[in-house]
Amino acid sequence: MSFLSISIVGAGKLGGALAIALSRKGYKIRQLVSRDFEKANKIANLIDSSPRILNENQLEKVDSDVVLITVQDSEIRSVSDNLAERLDHLPFVFHTSGAISSKELFRLSDEGCDVASLHPLISVSDPVVGANKFKGAYFCLEGDSEAVSTGRQIVSDLEGNSFSILTKNKTLYHAAAVTACGHLVALISTAIEMLSHCGLEPEIAKTILLPLIKSTVDNLEKQTPAGALTGTFARADFGTMQKHLAAIHEMESEEINKIYSHLGLRSLKLAEAQGANPEKLKLMQEILEKELLEKAFLQSSI
Repeated sequence: MSFLSISIVGAGKLGGALAIALSRKGYKIRQLVSRDFEKANKIANLIDSSPRILNENQLEKVDSDVVLITVQDSEIRSVSDNLAERLDHLPFVFHTSGAISSKELFRLSDEGCDVASLHPLISVSDPVVGANKFKGAYFCLEGDSEAVSTGRQIVSDLEGNSFSILTKNKTLYHAAAVTACGHLVALISTAIEMLSHCGLEPEIAKTILLPLIKSTVDNLEKQTPAGALTGTFARADFGTMQKHLAAIHEMESEEINKIYSHLGLRSLKLAEAQGANPEKLKLMQEILEKELLEKAFLQSSI
């Protein structure tokens, strides 16, 4: 079952990408609500149904079967409250936040709307380019059962994949996504900084690391995290780890030392699952824990 009409409140990068992608799949995009008429108009010009552009004070004119709220997290509640006061029908309403649950739409729920959150696990930096990214992407859905069912159909029509979690776990889900995406970038930035201390320019360091990163991701596509682990910790190479720590000490970067040590402890668990030498793993664990404990003691003594 597909709905013919959708309105999008917040026609920015993600909202614009969804508008374009859904219109290509036969959905009628009826309204785009935006503070920036020029940007919204550029998106509207790419949509056959010629959606009407509204501002945030015209929410009473929203009359679609489905409403997607794609504004910043901090604005979701106010948009929900305004819609609850102005809508004269009961659409399915979704917000696209990763960190906030469908409970943020409680005013609309109180009015009788079926509500849910629909979060695509992709990075969208441009509405036109982003419109091509939903095929094969995974979407997290949680909320009212009827809304979740409708959301699954929308995702299916976008040729994406959907999964659901309990509402109480929404924030933890998002923390996992940030760890896999944003923290991955931060981790690579750390490796680039380490190579910079070896005399390489940051851009060259990134170029050198990218094939290694891509090969690791490729391994993860085919294996479990434990199976994909390679290198010093997978081999329980105690001597090399000690040399790493000595080199990091020379950098005089407590932050990088902590990153290496914390991730090293996690890697030891994966190495254990691989069947690495338990005695060596235990010794490596003790050294890494000592590294972290000594740094924590020094901080508390300052």
